[in-house]
Amino acid sequence: MARKVIHVAVNGVTGRMGYRQHLVRSLLAIREQGGIRLDDGTVLYPEPVLVGRSEERLRVIAERHGLARWTTSLDEVLADPDVDVYFDTQVTSARETALARAIAAGKHVYTEKPVAHSAAAAFGLAEAATAAGITHGVVQDKLFLPGMIKLRRLLREGFFGRVLSVRVEFGYWVFEGDGIPAQRPSWNYRAEDGGGIVLDMFPHWQYLLEDLFGPVRAVYARRAIHLPRRWDESGEPYDVTADDAAYAVLEFAGGAIASVNSSWAVRVNRRELLELQVDGTHGSAVAGLRECAVQHKVSTPMPVWNPDLPDPLDYPAMWTDVPDNASFDNGFKTQWELFLKDAALGRPFPWNLSAGARGVQLAELAMRSSDEGRRVEVPA
Repeated sequence: MARKVIHVAVNGVTGRMGYRQHLVRSLLAIREQGGIRLDDGTVLYPEPVLVGRSEERLRVIAERHGLARWTTSLDEVLADPDVDVYFDTQVTSARETALARAIAAGKHVYTEKPVAHSAAAAFGLAEAATAAGITHGVVQDKLFLPGMIKLRRLLREGFFGRVLSVRVEFGYWVFEGDGIPAQRPSWNYRAEDGGGIVLDMFPHWQYLLEDLFGPVRAVYARRAIHLPRRWDESGEPYDVTADDAAYAVLEFAGGAIASVNSSWAVRVNRRELLELQVDGTHGSAVAGLRECAVQHKVSTPMPVWNPDLPDPLDYPAMWTDVPDNASFDNGFKTQWELFLKDAALGRPFPWNLSAGARGVQLAELAMRSSDEGRRVEVPA
Protein backbone atom coordinates (compact mmCIF):
# COMPACT_ATOMS: atom_id res chain seq x y z
CA MET A 1 0.00 0.00 0.00
CA ALA A 2 1.51 3.33 -1.09
CA ARG A 3 2.00 5.99 1.58
CA LYS A 4 2.29 9.71 0.94
CA VAL A 5 3.71 11.93 3.68
CA ILE A 6 2.32 15.45 4.00
CA HIS A 7 4.42 17.80 6.16
CA VAL A 8 2.34 20.18 8.28
CA ALA A 9 3.89 23.16 10.09
CA VAL A 10 1.84 23.82 13.24
CA ASN A 11 2.51 27.36 14.48
CA GLY A 12 1.32 27.98 18.03
CA VAL A 13 1.46 24.35 19.10
CA THR A 14 2.44 25.24 22.68
CA GLY A 15 -0.95 26.88 23.25
CA ARG A 16 -3.91 25.01 24.73
CA MET A 17 -5.90 24.66 21.50
CA GLY A 18 -2.87 24.10 19.32
CA TYR A 19 -1.58 21.28 21.50
CA ARG A 20 -4.74 19.50 22.65
CA GLN A 21 -7.15 19.80 19.77
CA HIS A 22 -4.93 20.22 16.73
CA LEU A 23 -1.79 18.25 17.53
CA VAL A 24 -2.86 15.49 19.94
CA ARG A 25 -6.52 14.95 19.09
CA SER A 26 -6.22 15.62 15.35
CA LEU A 27 -2.84 15.18 13.65
CA LEU A 28 -1.41 12.60 16.05
CA ALA A 29 -4.76 10.79 16.19
CA ILE A 30 -4.75 10.59 12.38
CA ARG A 31 -1.26 9.06 12.53
CA GLU A 32 -2.36 6.57 15.19
CA GLN A 33 -5.23 5.38 13.01
CA GLY A 34 -2.75 4.77 10.20
CA GLY A 35 -3.34 7.90 8.14
CA ILE A 36 -6.07 8.92 5.70
CA ARG A 37 -7.01 6.67 2.79
CA LEU A 38 -7.38 8.52 -0.52
CA ASP A 39 -9.66 7.39 -3.33
CA ASP A 40 -6.82 5.69 -5.22
CA GLY A 41 -5.83 3.65 -2.16
CA THR A 42 -2.86 5.80 -1.20
CA VAL A 43 -2.57 6.49 2.52
CA LEU A 44 -1.94 10.11 3.43
CA TYR A 45 0.24 10.40 6.53
CA PRO A 46 0.72 13.77 8.29
CA GLU A 47 4.16 14.65 9.63
CA PRO A 48 3.94 17.62 12.05
CA VAL A 49 6.63 20.28 12.20
CA LEU A 50 6.26 22.11 15.51
CA VAL A 51 6.62 25.90 15.44
CA GLY A 52 6.55 28.29 18.39
CA ARG A 53 8.46 30.86 20.40
CA SER A 54 9.80 28.70 23.25
CA GLU A 55 12.58 26.23 22.46
CA GLU A 56 12.13 24.48 25.79
CA ARG A 57 8.40 23.93 25.43
CA LEU A 58 8.73 22.78 21.83
CA ARG A 59 11.46 20.33 22.77
CA VAL A 60 9.34 18.86 25.57
CA ILE A 61 6.35 18.33 23.25
CA ALA A 62 8.51 16.83 20.51
CA GLU A 63 10.18 14.40 22.92
CA ARG A 64 6.87 13.45 24.53
CA HIS A 65 5.37 12.41 21.20
CA GLY A 66 8.48 11.22 19.37
CA LEU A 67 8.42 14.00 16.78
CA ALA A 68 11.60 14.79 14.91
CA ARG A 69 11.16 18.39 13.82
CA TRP A 70 10.56 21.60 15.74
CA THR A 71 11.76 25.16 15.31
CA THR A 72 11.32 28.72 16.56
CA SER A 73 11.99 30.09 13.06
CA LEU A 74 8.98 30.71 10.84
CA ASP A 75 11.40 31.76 8.07
CA GLU A 76 12.98 28.31 8.18
CA VAL A 77 9.63 26.57 7.84
CA LEU A 78 8.36 28.73 5.00
CA ALA A 79 11.62 28.35 3.06
CA ASP A 80 11.55 24.56 3.36
CA PRO A 81 10.21 23.01 0.12
CA ASP A 82 9.30 19.81 2.00
CA VAL A 83 6.71 21.65 4.13
CA ASP A 84 3.36 21.35 2.35
CA VAL A 85 0.89 22.96 4.78
CA TYR A 86 1.13 25.92 7.13
CA PHE A 87 -1.36 25.87 10.03
CA ASP A 88 -1.81 28.87 12.32
CA THR A 89 -3.15 28.62 15.86
CA GLN A 90 -1.19 31.55 17.34
CA VAL A 91 -2.60 34.47 19.27
CA THR A 92 -4.89 36.50 17.04
CA SER A 93 -2.55 39.49 16.84
CA ALA A 94 0.19 37.42 15.14
CA ARG A 95 -1.98 35.51 12.67
CA GLU A 96 -2.57 37.88 9.77
CA THR A 97 1.10 38.55 9.05
CA ALA A 98 2.08 34.89 9.32
CA LEU A 99 -0.71 33.78 6.98
CA ALA A 100 0.28 36.39 4.41
CA ARG A 101 3.86 35.14 4.50
CA ALA A 102 2.79 31.51 4.16
CA ILE A 103 0.57 32.34 1.18
CA ALA A 104 3.44 34.24 -0.47
CA ALA A 105 5.67 31.20 0.09
CA GLY A 106 3.19 29.01 -1.80
CA LYS A 107 2.16 26.83 1.14
CA HIS A 108 -1.34 25.47 1.54
CA VAL A 109 -2.79 27.30 4.56
CA TYR A 110 -5.21 26.21 7.24
CA THR A 111 -5.97 28.44 10.19
CA GLU A 112 -7.87 29.02 13.38
CA LYS A 113 -10.18 32.01 13.75
CA PRO A 114 -10.41 34.92 13.52
CA VAL A 115 -8.47 35.07 10.28
CA ALA A 116 -7.50 38.72 10.79
CA HIS A 117 -8.33 41.80 12.84
CA SER A 118 -10.52 43.37 10.16
CA ALA A 119 -12.83 42.15 7.44
CA ALA A 120 -10.85 44.04 4.80
CA ALA A 121 -7.63 42.27 5.82
CA ALA A 122 -9.38 38.89 5.99
CA PHE A 123 -10.89 39.24 2.51
CA GLY A 124 -7.47 40.40 1.29
CA LEU A 125 -5.89 37.18 2.55
CA ALA A 126 -8.62 35.16 0.82
CA GLU A 127 -7.98 36.95 -2.49
CA ALA A 128 -4.22 36.42 -2.18
CA ALA A 129 -4.66 32.72 -1.43
CA THR A 130 -6.97 32.23 -4.39
CA ALA A 131 -4.57 34.07 -6.69
CA ALA A 132 -1.71 31.88 -5.43
CA GLY A 133 -3.60 28.74 -6.46
CA ILE A 134 -3.18 27.06 -3.07
CA THR A 135 -5.68 25.12 -0.97
CA HIS A 136 -6.81 27.31 1.91
CA GLY A 137 -9.17 26.70 4.80
CA VAL A 138 -10.45 27.89 8.16
CA VAL A 139 -11.30 25.73 11.18
CA GLN A 140 -15.08 25.55 11.55
CA ASP A 141 -15.24 22.81 14.15
CA LYS A 142 -18.77 23.44 15.42
CA LEU A 143 -20.22 22.21 12.13
CA PHE A 144 -18.99 18.75 13.11
CA LEU A 145 -20.33 18.60 16.66
CA PRO A 146 -22.71 15.66 17.25
CA GLY A 147 -25.45 17.97 18.54
CA MET A 148 -25.24 20.18 15.47
CA ILE A 149 -25.15 17.20 13.11
CA LYS A 150 -28.42 15.99 14.67
CA LEU A 151 -29.92 19.48 14.41
CA ARG A 152 -28.89 19.74 10.76
CA ARG A 153 -30.62 16.42 10.07
CA LEU A 154 -33.84 17.69 11.65
CA LEU A 155 -33.73 20.80 9.47
CA ARG A 156 -33.03 18.78 6.33
CA GLU A 157 -35.97 16.47 7.02
CA GLY A 158 -38.42 19.33 7.62
CA PHE A 159 -39.03 18.60 11.30
CA PHE A 160 -39.54 22.26 12.26
CA GLY A 161 -41.89 23.36 9.51
CA ARG A 162 -41.16 27.07 9.11
CA VAL A 163 -38.36 28.17 11.43
CA LEU A 164 -39.49 31.12 13.54
CA SER A 165 -36.66 31.86 15.93
CA VAL A 166 -33.30 30.70 17.24
CA ARG A 167 -31.78 31.20 20.69
CA VAL A 168 -28.07 30.72 21.26
CA GLU A 169 -26.76 30.56 24.82
CA PHE A 170 -23.01 30.22 25.17
CA GLY A 171 -20.53 30.74 27.96
CA TYR A 172 -19.37 29.96 31.46
CA TRP A 173 -17.69 31.65 34.40
CA VAL A 174 -14.02 32.37 33.74
CA PHE A 175 -12.38 32.97 37.10
CA GLU A 176 -10.70 36.31 37.56
CA GLY A 177 -7.37 34.71 38.48
CA ASP A 178 -6.79 36.27 41.92
CA GLY A 179 -7.68 33.08 43.79
CA ILE A 180 -8.58 30.29 41.40
CA PRO A 181 -6.50 30.41 38.18
CA ALA A 182 -8.37 31.62 35.09
CA GLN A 183 -9.30 28.97 32.52
CA ARG A 184 -8.52 31.27 29.59
CA PRO A 185 -5.29 33.13 28.77
CA SER A 186 -5.05 36.76 29.80
CA TRP A 187 -4.58 38.02 26.23
CA ASN A 188 -8.23 37.09 25.60
CA TYR A 189 -9.17 40.10 27.75
CA ARG A 190 -6.85 42.67 26.15
CA ALA A 191 -8.10 44.38 23.00
CA GLU A 192 -4.56 45.38 22.07
CA ASP A 193 -3.65 41.66 21.82
CA GLY A 194 -6.68 40.71 19.73
CA GLY A 195 -8.88 39.66 22.63
CA GLY A 196 -12.62 40.00 23.11
CA ILE A 197 -15.56 37.63 22.98
CA VAL A 198 -17.05 39.24 19.86
CA LEU A 199 -13.91 38.72 17.78
CA ASP A 200 -13.50 35.25 19.28
CA MET A 201 -17.03 33.86 19.06
CA PHE A 202 -18.97 35.74 16.37
CA PRO A 203 -16.96 34.11 13.57
CA HIS A 204 -18.20 30.80 15.03
CA TRP A 205 -21.81 32.00 15.12
CA GLN A 206 -21.57 33.27 11.55
CA TYR A 207 -20.55 29.98 9.94
CA LEU A 208 -22.70 27.80 12.19
CA LEU A 209 -25.90 29.82 11.84
CA GLU A 210 -25.39 30.44 8.11
CA ASP A 211 -24.95 26.72 7.56
CA LEU A 212 -28.14 25.92 9.46
CA PHE A 213 -30.46 28.83 8.63
CA GLY A 214 -29.00 30.74 5.70
CA PRO A 215 -27.37 34.17 5.40
CA VAL A 216 -27.49 36.73 8.20
CA ARG A 217 -28.80 40.02 6.84
CA ALA A 218 -28.70 42.34 9.88
CA VAL A 219 -27.30 42.51 13.40
CA TYR A 220 -27.98 44.53 16.52
CA ALA A 221 -25.47 43.96 19.30
CA ARG A 222 -24.31 45.22 22.66
CA ARG A 223 -20.94 44.24 24.07
CA ALA A 224 -19.79 44.68 27.65
CA ILE A 225 -16.88 44.40 30.04
CA HIS A 226 -18.55 42.87 33.09
CA LEU A 227 -15.34 42.14 35.03
CA PRO A 228 -12.96 45.07 34.49
CA ARG A 229 -10.06 43.68 36.53
CA ARG A 230 -8.37 40.29 36.20
CA TRP A 231 -5.07 38.62 37.15
CA ASP A 232 -2.68 37.20 34.56
CA GLU A 233 -0.63 33.98 34.44
CA SER A 234 2.00 35.50 36.76
CA GLY A 235 -0.57 36.56 39.33
CA GLU A 236 -0.30 40.23 38.36
CA PRO A 237 -3.48 42.33 38.13
CA TYR A 238 -4.38 43.98 34.84
CA ASP A 239 -7.20 46.11 33.46
CA VAL A 240 -9.55 44.36 31.05
CA THR A 241 -9.80 46.24 27.76
CA ALA A 242 -11.73 43.71 25.65
CA ASP A 243 -15.38 42.70 25.91
CA ASP A 244 -16.12 39.61 28.01
CA ALA A 245 -19.81 39.43 27.05
CA ALA A 246 -22.00 40.29 24.07
CA TYR A 247 -25.73 40.19 23.43
CA ALA A 248 -27.05 40.27 19.87
CA VAL A 249 -30.13 39.94 17.69
CA LEU A 250 -29.52 38.54 14.20
CA GLU A 251 -31.97 38.67 11.28
CA PHE A 252 -31.81 35.96 8.60
CA ALA A 253 -32.66 36.39 4.94
CA GLY A 254 -35.31 33.70 5.35
CA GLY A 255 -37.19 35.70 7.98
CA ALA A 256 -36.13 33.92 11.20
CA ILE A 257 -34.64 35.89 14.09
CA ALA A 258 -31.88 34.76 16.47
CA SER A 259 -30.96 36.05 19.90
CA VAL A 260 -27.34 35.24 20.71
CA ASN A 261 -25.89 35.57 24.23
CA SER A 262 -22.16 35.01 24.67
CA SER A 263 -20.47 35.52 28.03
CA TRP A 264 -17.41 34.59 30.07
CA ALA A 265 -19.17 36.00 33.13
CA VAL A 266 -22.19 33.70 33.39
CA ARG A 267 -22.88 30.65 35.55
CA VAL A 268 -24.19 27.64 33.68
CA ASN A 269 -27.73 26.36 34.23
CA ARG A 270 -28.19 24.25 31.11
CA ARG A 271 -27.10 20.81 29.96
CA GLU A 272 -24.10 22.01 27.96
CA LEU A 273 -21.86 25.07 27.65
CA LEU A 274 -23.40 25.81 24.26
CA GLU A 275 -27.11 25.39 23.60
CA LEU A 276 -29.05 26.40 20.54
CA GLN A 277 -32.86 26.33 20.62
CA VAL A 278 -34.83 26.34 17.39
CA ASP A 279 -38.58 26.96 17.40
CA GLY A 280 -40.69 26.26 14.33
CA THR A 281 -44.34 25.96 13.40
CA HIS A 282 -44.25 22.14 13.68
CA GLY A 283 -41.67 21.52 16.39
CA SER A 284 -38.72 22.68 18.44
CA ALA A 285 -35.27 21.40 19.31
CA VAL A 286 -32.49 22.22 21.77
CA ALA A 287 -29.04 21.20 20.54
CA GLY A 288 -25.74 21.35 22.38
CA LEU A 289 -22.23 20.09 21.80
CA ARG A 290 -23.33 16.46 21.86
CA GLU A 291 -27.04 16.24 22.72
CA CYS A 292 -30.17 17.26 20.87
CA ALA A 293 -33.69 17.09 22.31
CA VAL A 294 -36.94 17.67 20.43
CA GLN A 295 -40.58 18.45 21.10
CA HIS A 296 -43.08 18.09 18.29
CA LYS A 297 -46.26 20.11 17.90
CA VAL A 298 -48.38 17.11 18.87
CA SER A 299 -46.38 16.73 22.12
CA THR A 300 -46.40 20.40 23.09
CA PRO A 301 -48.03 21.00 26.52
CA MET A 302 -50.54 23.74 27.25
CA PRO A 303 -49.08 25.85 30.05
CA VAL A 304 -51.43 28.07 32.03
CA TRP A 305 -50.03 31.19 33.65
CA ASN A 306 -50.91 31.11 37.33
CA PRO A 307 -48.18 32.48 39.63
CA ASP A 308 -50.31 31.74 42.72
CA LEU A 309 -49.88 27.95 42.43
CA PRO A 310 -46.93 25.63 41.77
CA ASP A 311 -46.67 24.72 38.09
CA PRO A 312 -47.63 21.02 37.77
CA LEU A 313 -45.78 20.53 34.46
CA ASP A 314 -42.31 18.98 34.32
CA TYR A 315 -41.17 20.79 31.17
CA PRO A 316 -37.73 19.12 30.71
CA ALA A 317 -39.34 15.67 30.90
CA MET A 318 -41.54 16.52 27.90
CA TRP A 319 -38.58 16.59 25.50
CA THR A 320 -37.17 13.54 23.73
CA ASP A 321 -33.46 13.06 23.04
CA VAL A 322 -32.49 12.40 19.43
CA PRO A 323 -30.53 9.11 19.41
CA ASP A 324 -26.96 9.08 18.13
CA ASN A 325 -27.68 6.62 15.29
CA ALA A 326 -24.02 7.04 14.26
CA SER A 327 -20.53 7.25 15.68
CA PHE A 328 -19.08 10.74 15.94
CA ASP A 329 -15.37 11.48 15.68
CA ASN A 330 -13.62 14.55 17.09
CA GLY A 331 -14.86 17.53 15.06
CA PHE A 332 -11.42 19.11 14.71
CA LYS A 333 -9.97 15.80 13.49
CA THR A 334 -12.79 15.30 11.00
CA GLN A 335 -12.17 18.67 9.38
CA TRP A 336 -8.40 18.12 9.42
CA GLU A 337 -8.89 14.91 7.44
CA LEU A 338 -11.00 16.73 4.86
CA PHE A 339 -8.51 19.57 4.53
CA LEU A 340 -5.46 17.33 4.21
CA LYS A 341 -7.18 15.34 1.47
CA ASP A 342 -7.94 18.50 -0.51
CA ALA A 343 -4.44 19.91 0.04
CA ALA A 344 -2.82 16.65 -1.09
CA LEU A 345 -4.95 16.62 -4.24
CA GLY A 346 -4.59 20.37 -4.87
CA ARG A 347 -8.31 21.03 -4.91
CA PRO A 348 -10.41 23.78 -3.26
CA PHE A 349 -11.57 23.37 0.33
CA PRO A 350 -15.23 24.30 0.97
CA TRP A 351 -14.58 26.14 4.27
CA ASN A 352 -12.01 28.52 2.85
CA LEU A 353 -10.52 31.88 3.81
CA SER A 354 -13.46 33.69 2.20
CA ALA A 355 -15.79 31.87 4.60
CA GLY A 356 -13.50 32.85 7.46
CA ALA A 357 -13.55 36.47 6.30
CA ARG A 358 -17.35 36.53 6.49
CA GLY A 359 -17.03 35.57 10.14
CA VAL A 360 -14.68 38.49 10.80
CA GLN A 361 -17.11 40.72 8.92
CA LEU A 362 -20.00 39.76 11.23
CA ALA A 363 -17.84 40.39 14.30
CA GLU A 364 -16.81 43.77 12.93
CA LEU A 365 -20.41 44.75 12.19
CA ALA A 366 -21.50 43.60 15.67
CA MET A 367 -18.85 45.83 17.23
CA ARG A 368 -19.98 48.74 15.04
CA SER A 369 -23.59 48.11 16.06
CA SER A 370 -22.62 48.20 19.72
CA ASP A 371 -20.48 51.31 19.38
CA GLU A 372 -23.13 53.19 17.39
CA GLY A 373 -26.18 51.81 19.20
CA ARG A 374 -28.03 50.79 16.06
CA ARG A 375 -29.03 47.93 13.78
CA VAL A 376 -26.45 47.27 11.04
CA GLU A 377 -27.15 45.49 7.77
CA VAL A 378 -24.83 42.74 6.56
CA PRO A 379 -23.79 43.07 2.89
CA ALA A 380 -25.14 40.29 0.67
